Amino acid sequence: PTAYLINTGRGPLVDEAALLAALEQGKIAGAALDVLVKEPPEKDNPLMQAAKRLPNLLITPHVAWASDSAVTTLVNKVTQNMEEFVLNGK
Repeated sequence: PTAYLINTGRGPLVDEAALLAALEQGKIAGAALDVLVKEPPEKDNPLMQAAKRLPNLLITPHVAWASDSAVTTLVNKVTQNMEEFVLNGK
């Protein structure tokens, strides 16, 4: 297999049980997840447990948004909103 699943959007987009089965059965090459269905995940979450033994499964703690560009955009938007509120009450 050559397909990789990458989810940095919304956890519920992925059927976690089906993904785990696909990884264990070698139907996909790997997966990288920045989001899960339930956050924070339960300690017994099967994907979290599998990540300890599957080298082709990477799970990060919902930090994909934290790029330099995203943080700069966030700071600029917050600043604009504060200025708008102070100047116009909106």
